[in-house]
Amino acid sequence: MASVFEISKLRFDALAGYVRKLGTFVLSEELAWYEHSGGLLLGTLIRDTEDDDFGGIVLGRDERLAFRCVDTTGFSENPEIAASQLIEAIDNWGRRSKEDLYQGDGGGAVDFFSPIVPSVKLSHAFTRLAGTEGFSPARALIEAMMHYYDDVDGNFVDQFQSGGFDARFWELYLFALLTEQGFVFDRTYPAPDFLSEGLIQTIFVEAVTVNPTRVGNLVVERMPLEKSEIREYLQQYMPIKWGSALTSKLAKQYWNLPHVQDRPIVFAIQDFHIPRAMTFTGTTLPPYLYGREFQALYDSAGKLNVTSRRIFEHKWKDKRIESGFFYLPNSEMISAVIQNPIATLSKFNRMARLAKLGSPTVRMRRFGTVYNPDPNAAVPLDYEQDIDDPAYSETWCEGLNIYHNPNARYPLDDRLFPEAMHHRLEGEDLVHSIPDFHPYSAQTIILTPKRLREGA
Repeated sequence: MASVFEISKLRFDALAGYVRKLGTFVLSEELAWYEHSGGLLLGTLIRDTEDDDFGGIVLGRDERLAFRCVDTTGFSENPEIAASQLIEAIDNWGRRSKEDLYQGDGGGAVDFFSPIVPSVKLSHAFTRLAGTEGFSPARALIEAMMHYYDDVDGNFVDQFQSGGFDARFWELYLFALLTEQGFVFDRTYPAPDFLSEGLIQTIFVEAVTVNPTRVGNLVVERMPLEKSEIREYLQQYMPIKWGSALTSKLAKQYWNLPHVQDRPIVFAIQDFHIPRAMTFTGTTLPPYLYGREFQALYDSAGKLNVTSRRIFEHKWKDKRIESGFFYLPNSEMISAVIQNPIATLSKFNRMARLAKLGSPTVRMRRFGTVYNPDPNAAVPLDYEQDIDDPAYSETWCEGLNIYHNPNARYPLDDRLFPEAMHHRLEGEDLVHSIPDFHPYSAQTIILTPKRLREGA
C-alpha cells in the first residue's frame, strides 16, 4: 500500500481545516489533499494566486494532536512536479519520529470523551455518542475537532458530558459551519462565543439554545397530544420559548463590549426543549421574529397566495410576551438570527461518514422533506438518499435558515452563507433566497453489522 495517498477536501477539512489562516484564502488556492498512512501527516497542493505557480504544505500532528505546518516545498510552474515533490516530502517526514512534529508551544490534547463526571450525571446523548458503533463516525469527527477547539470558559468537557450536552454540541456545529464558510476565530474574548473573521465580513456569533423547563431536576415540559392543543402549542407556546432564549441574550448587550462595537452580531439558535424539537418547531420561529402570521391559501383560480398579518403578542396559559423580536428595543443591534433544523448528531454522523471517519462498516440512509421549487406548491417534497452513494454530498451549511433583521444597524452581508436559505421581510412579505436543495427535515437510519444480522 502506498504510504501517501490522495484524500478528499472533506476529509482534509475534518482533520485539519480549522488550522487555516485568513490570508490563506487570499494568497493561495488549494488543489489537492494528501494523507500519510501513519495518520500523523497531511499535505495540500496549492497554487500561488499572485505568481501562478504551484507548491506544497506539509502538516504534522503536534503535542495537542492538531495538524500544523511543519514544512513547505519549492514552487514549480508544473503542478504535477509540485505534487510529486509534496508527496516525497510527506513520505520523508513519515520516516521521522512523531516527536519531530512537535512545536514546543502546547500541552497535551483535550479529551472530550474520557468521563470526568459521575456516571449518574452522564448525558444519554453523550453516552450514545461515546459508546456505540453506529455513532463512531460522529465521535471520530468530534475527536478531530477537539484538538482545535479552545475551551474559553474552562468547563466545556464537563458540560459536554452532562446536562450541558445540547448547548455544547450546538457550539461544535457552529464551529464546523463557520470553519466551512471560510471564517477563522479569535478566541481571546469569552463573549460572544465566536469572533469570526472573514474575507467578506467579520461577524460575532452567539450560540443560543431553547432549553427544557425544569422544576428542580425534573423536566416538566410535554408535547400536547390533542390536535387543537398542538396547534395552540406551536402558534403560542413555541414563540414564547424562542422569545425567552433570545431576549435573555439580548439583555447581555454584547454590542457595548469594546471588541464588538460596530460589527454585526448574529444569534444562532437551536431548539432542545423536548427530544427532537428542532425537527418540527422551526416554522414557529419567523412569526415571532417578524411579528407576523403567515398563511398560504389557494385562490379561485388555483393559484397559491401567501398572506401575512401583524401580530403583537403570544399568549399561553398565564404567560404572555410581545411578538416581533426584531422590533424590540436594542434589537437593531442584532443583524440576523440563524437556525438549522437538521443540525443534529446524525448530521455529524453523515458528514463524518463522507470524510471516511469512524467504523467503515456503518451504513446510513437519510430521508425527510425538502423545499418544493413549484411556486404553486403548498407542501414540500419527500426525499430519500443513500449516504454511501458516490453522488451523495452534504455540507454543514445545508438546511441553514438565516432570518435577516429588517432594522439591523449593521446588516449581514448578502454574500455570506450562499448555500443557506435567506429570509427577508419586504413590506408585508417574507421573501426567500432559496438554494437548489434545501431540506426542512432529515432523519437518518443507521445500520451496523450487529443490527444487520438482527434484521433491523
